[in-house]
Amino acid sequence: MSALASAVPLGYITPSGERAWNWMRQLLVFVVITAIVLPIFWIVLTAFKQPRDVYSLANAFWFTPTLDNIQTVFQHPWNLGSKLLNSVIVASCTVLVAMPLALCAAYAFSRFDFPLKQPLFLAIIASQFIPAAVVVLPYFLLFKELGWLDTRSALVLVNLSIVLPYAVWMIKGFIDAVPLEMEESAMVDGASRLRVLWEMVVPVALPGVITATVFSFTLTWNEFLFALILTKQDALTLPIGLIGFRTERGDLWELMASSGMIITLPMVLISLAVHKQFIGSLTAGSTR
Repeated sequence: MSALASAVPLGYITPSGERAWNWMRQLLVFVVITAIVLPIFWIVLTAFKQPRDVYSLANAFWFTPTLDNIQTVFQHPWNLGSKLLNSVIVASCTVLVAMPLALCAAYAFSRFDFPLKQPLFLAIIASQFIPAAVVVLPYFLLFKELGWLDTRSALVLVNLSIVLPYAVWMIKGFIDAVPLEMEESAMVDGASRLRVLWEMVVPVALPGVITATVFSFTLTWNEFLFALILTKQDALTLPIGLIGFRTERGDLWELMASSGMIITLPMVLISLAVHKQFIGSLTAGSTR
């Protein structure tokens, strides 16, 4: 018996124990997936319910669907269409301005030596940890003096301060992985620094650029606090539009769910479109 016991590898799991462990892992995965998917599934269902079905457990999954909620949120007084347009313009302009700036800044931090390089980069990284509530008042006072309150331009500038540090930090990691010899060979052959950046560095670092773009767009799309303080009527965005469904009659959950689905849908489509590049960026990051 002792000889047989000594022949069994340490940590060996019997077939029955292995099957039980596999079942436990599958159950854990199922619970985690359910916890993530169920709220989203519930929002989608609520978006197509009549108000009377929202509070009925008997009609939680079986009900007559309607498109009235989606039509209602685009009508007066909710006017979700203008808020959707504001969100699209603010998020798109923020990304279009942030990505070239982040790319150039990341390239400079990766390739050049200049005074206070390390402290400046650390300051950029540290700015990500400053709570938004700390800086919203200075922004409010500044834009009030400039007459920029309740404008899309103000939101774009504020969102740039949010997404630029993250984008610079992420893109720099990918540029660091590009061999410096490639650039030196191209410049010896007469290529300019800008051409080297565009034709050699950007294609290699493209997964990181795409990932930074998606995250920057997502952060801007979902930004709430600055849009709440700095806008009033003309520049309201989608997240602020959700507050309007808290009325004297209570929370209009069916309209809130419809708006939530509209807010989420672009993010889902963008994620599906760039998931290969996103996975590639994670893989590249794990191998450096």
